[in-house]
Amino acid sequence: MRFVDEAKIFVKAGDGGKGCVSFRREKFVPRGGPNGGDGGNGGDVIIRASANHRTLLDLKYNQHHKAQRGGHGEGSDRTGKKGEDLEVLVPVGTVVRDAEKSEIIDDLSEDGQYCIAAKGGMGGKGNAHFKSATNRAPRYAQNGVPGEERWIKLELKLLADVGIIGFPNVGKSTLISRISAAKPKIADYPFTTLAPILGVVELNEHKSFVIADIPGLIEGAHLGSGLGIQFLRHIERTSLLVHIIDISRQGCNSALQDFEIINSELVSFSPAMIEKPQIVAISKIDLTETRKTLTQNVEEFEKKGIKIFPFSAATGEGIRELISAVAIELTKREDTNSNGN
Repeated sequence: MRFVDEAKIFVKAGDGGKGCVSFRREKFVPRGGPNGGDGGNGGDVIIRASANHRTLLDLKYNQHHKAQRGGHGEGSDRTGKKGEDLEVLVPVGTVVRDAEKSEIIDDLSEDGQYCIAAKGGMGGKGNAHFKSATNRAPRYAQNGVPGEERWIKLELKLLADVGIIGFPNVGKSTLISRISAAKPKIADYPFTTLAPILGVVELNEHKSFVIADIPGLIEGAHLGSGLGIQFLRHIERTSLLVHIIDISRQGCNSALQDFEIINSELVSFSPAMIEKPQIVAISKIDLTETRKTLTQNVEEFEKKGIKIFPFSAATGEGIRELISAVAIELTKREDTNSNGN
């Protein structure tokens, strides 16, 4: 299934039904009074998060969504039927925005959470409402109020505890396939991951965390280079980043330089991104090219007070230590959040 994380749709709530002009017609009652009923309210357009949905693909090509209008009022004081609400299902983690104002309407981060994107119009009042001492037979009623309508933008931000970042082809996909049941595409060329991949890492019988493989960044991503910033929004919700560096790749001067370039792109996208804790790991330590300069690169980070976790997804060396570090950091953040509450 194709992964789509943005969609723009038009929503139109149902119009309110018309009020009715009607008079009683009863035997032996020559001057029956007005008995026109009210129109029914129009249906709302509701955006609801569903755990069964993973992409906005359906909405990419189905842009127009209209709720049912309210029924017209009838005689004998009968109110028109309320229009049925229209539900639009989106993946959990979808941000709903007003497309013209760019204002956030709601952030649907839990299964079943919903927001009303367009409110149905009220039904018009029937002529029974307008009877008075001076106007005993009103021959008019209200029209229904039109339902709200607008374009809205849907942005999907994946819900993951940990985001894996780094240059293309540094081993992110291989790592996530090794530590979880996720099966991303793996090949020896850049940008093999064209959409974020989620995996669940089982720590023990009662504890696990969700990790996201974010498509590779390159220098100038915030200006649109490579895959641009298309997928950076998916790490905004994460608690922790695992920054993977491959010092064996062609053109890599030093691990520290690569680290600083990627972090510069994060800051350019959102200054708050750099506040997220990072665990830095050097991959492919099974390769001779990596072994040659590994010690030197580790020492450069240590001078800045940054601990490095070397690993090989191919052989499994160092993976246990890396996952343990991730688990410890997540536990710290959970304790901090619980104490803050």
